[in-house]
Amino acid sequence: MILKLTKRRTPSSILGLSIQGSRLEGLVLRRSNGSLQVQRTFTASLTLDPLNGDPELVGREIRNHLQQEGIRERHCVVCIPLNWALTLHTPIPELPEEDIGSYLAIEAERGFPYGPEALLVATSRYAAGGERYATQVGIPKSHLQQLEKVLRGAQLRPASFSLGIAMLEPAEADAARGTIALLPGDETIDLQVTCGGGIAGLRSIEGAVETEGTEKEIYADVLAREIRVTLGQLTESHRQSIRTVRLFGGGARGKQCVRELLPRLGSMGLDVQWVEHYGRDAFRSQPPASTPVSAAFSFAAAHLTGKKPALELLPPRTSVLRQFTARFSSRKLAWTAATAAAALLLVGGAIAVQQWELSRLRSEWAGMEQRVHELEDMQQQIRRFRPWFDESFQHLSILRRITEAFPVDGVVSAKTLEIHEPATVTCSGVARDNQAFLRMLDRLRAFKDVDELKVESLRGKTPLQFMLKFRWGQGGPNEN
Repeated sequence: MILKLTKRRTPSSILGLSIQGSRLEGLVLRRSNGSLQVQRTFTASLTLDPLNGDPELVGREIRNHLQQEGIRERHCVVCIPLNWALTLHTPIPELPEEDIGSYLAIEAERGFPYGPEALLVATSRYAAGGERYATQVGIPKSHLQQLEKVLRGAQLRPASFSLGIAMLEPAEADAARGTIALLPGDETIDLQVTCGGGIAGLRSIEGAVETEGTEKEIYADVLAREIRVTLGQLTESHRQSIRTVRLFGGGARGKQCVRELLPRLGSMGLDVQWVEHYGRDAFRSQPPASTPVSAAFSFAAAHLTGKKPALELLPPRTSVLRQFTARFSSRKLAWTAATAAAALLLVGGAIAVQQWELSRLRSEWAGMEQRVHELEDMQQQIRRFRPWFDESFQHLSILRRITEAFPVDGVVSAKTLEIHEPATVTCSGVARDNQAFLRMLDRLRAFKDVDELKVESLRGKTPLQFMLKFRWGQGGPNEN
């Protein structure tokens, strides 16, 4: 009997969605005769938070928006927010290819603040200056599970999750020419650095987008400064490969931002480009003429043309057959073990087994006795010299005080925090107004550990950008 395995057929249409905070954008894209056709587009503001709201209620709200637009497509691809992602940059040593995956898994377990069971990790590898690197992107599984429940509530079936900025600027587009890609949002600007055939950097820039009346304004000064900071965090070989800055979409504000960025970044040898529409060769199938760029369109078009995302973030599914097989196998193993244990107990006899076990343990002890004594001596040395080591966790104590000083409602937020030896702390951030900043300053001064608190700089009014500096003293903890 011959079994013929057929390749899974690529769908002819797909619903592309992009989630940014409470903003939901989407379109239905269809592929026909080598061309792509946009059938429906929509933009909606969600009243419920997709991450923290009840999944059934959020899903019902999304379903209502889809029904109002006449969208019946059930299969979808979703661009998740970049601020959900944690990133880790790891140099890859000279290892066989089959060992690199295990090495990166160990580095992820060491570098991420969550255990491997709580994160879904996707990896993008790149090379520069003869060295290999990997960018590992971790998304909390709780976020992805919440999103899957929301989509089920909206009667949608996700085919893939990824980051929108990664779909707009493919990592493998030009391995020799590095690029900084920018995607403006309602509150943040997503930034991606690609070079050496992979993703070398990902971050979400806050404070660069502000609301002016009913319009959104992009601050080119803030954006240029953050680009310079990002370049400063790269290695020299990576910086030398970056030649282009691309800003995707943004309408009139994006075009104006590019004009303002040109003189600021041109002196660094960077070519600033504004990408408003797709080119004719953007995908394997031709997009409609003058199609505006969007993360949802790029993801949907890549899926329809069979191109896999550089960062696949959809949790793997376990088939019903595999679950049943695993359950059956475990039960069978348990019965076999119980039967074998009973037979051994009856045939061998309790006394004979006990004597044999004691003889084996004596033999093992004779072989390890010397090493055990050496370990005991080592533990004594550790207990002897332990008081010489500092267990005050000074850096964590500083972070705790900073967190306690900042209000929980987010009216004052920190952007950078630098701790210099012996105990000098510099913090920069944004406050909604001067009153909120002063209240935070008073709370910080009230801590006995904070000495010589100085405000280094203040800029703007609403919002107010600040930088302050203080010395971490030796006072006891304040338990207010």
